[in-house]
Amino acid sequence: MNKPFAESCEQNKHAILDVLKKTFTHSQNILEIASGTAQHAVFFAKAMPHLQWQCSDRNSEIPGMNAWIDEANLPNLLPPIELDVLKQWPSIKYDAVFSANAVHIMSWQAVEAMFSGFKNCLTGNATLCLYGPFNYDGKFTSESNARFDQWLKQRDPQSGIRDIEKLNLLAEDCGLILKNDYEMPANNRILCWQK
Repeated sequence: MNKPFAESCEQNKHAILDVLKKTFTHSQNILEIASGTAQHAVFFAKAMPHLQWQCSDRNSEIPGMNAWIDEANLPNLLPPIELDVLKQWPSIKYDAVFSANAVHIMSWQAVEAMFSGFKNCLTGNATLCLYGPFNYDGKFTSESNARFDQWLKQRDPQSGIRDIEKLNLLAEDCGLILKNDYEMPANNRILCWQK
């Protein structure tokens, strides 16, 4: 099959890698939530060979991920697994989780379910990194994010840019503490929590 392609992955992969190299220094097993095309996974797994990278997404995305993963043929990039955050999670433990541009696409119910899933899949010293646009105190950080949020809600009223404070409450309920909030290009952030 033709490989699916996400332009945003190409635009942000170097900036994200710079942060993940610092954040995942002592990690070994990474679960990526909502891997989409797997472009990020291929790029990050190649750049950080000490990590075992596990892609996951809903079943409909797996053929496209396989196209990227099979072509890359990296020993540390595992076959993708099906993971719908609202359903049964795998019984595997991970010491790090990464997700890019997912929580503003998901419904709030799915975001809550995702954090609930972390309670059973994260090891005792795990790291969680979320990339994307976020609000502070319910306020947008830019006009472009406000327009993006409006566009998101037009296509799905349950989606939208999430408040860092609300995400942090979910994280704290999982025993995670916000350690870093990195400013990224194009009005995005990477939020990093540690268990």
